Amino acid sequence: MKPIPLLDVAKVTSPNPVTLICSRNAEGVTNLAAVSWWTYLSIEPAVIGFAMMKPSYTGETVRANKNVVLTIPGEALAKQVMQCGCSTGRTKSKARDFGIELKSLPDCDIQIPVHSAAAIQCRLREFVDVGDHYFYICNVENVYADDQERPLFAWNGYSKIAPLQK
Repeated sequence: MKPIPLLDVAKVTSPNPVTLICSRNAEGVTNLAAVSWWTYLSIEPAVIGFAMMKPSYTGETVRANKNVVLTIPGEALAKQVMQCGCSTGRTKSKARDFGIELKSLPDCDIQIPVHSAAAIQCRLREFVDVGDHYFYICNVENVYADDQERPLFAWNGYSKIAPLQK
């Protein structure tokens, strides 16, 4: 074995699940951010966590509104997921600018992409400073799935977004 930078281990652990973090900004518009650093924390009660860089606009909206939906994007969104990961919602509407059609969930004011394999609706419990990121700990309120959508994964250190091959 040889020493490597922490981020290089992403190539070793590929594929990694990809999510679009959906939040609602102050104007009521759905904001989208691509994130792979998320995990299950507890089944009972249902709790998940995800990490975002401290200056993240999406992080600001989650901290302000306390509500968030993690979606597992479907294959049709591969190009848009990369675009969402390379831009900020602070200066643009990613859904509008990248042609991502949105839909509503029951009892939720945050819309999600139509092509979502799963959606995990959450309420922020707390966030923790973990260095250059905040780690968001969220109570899961509802979970939805669409088995007609093929979920996306990050490959080779996030250089490619694609579904698993059968």
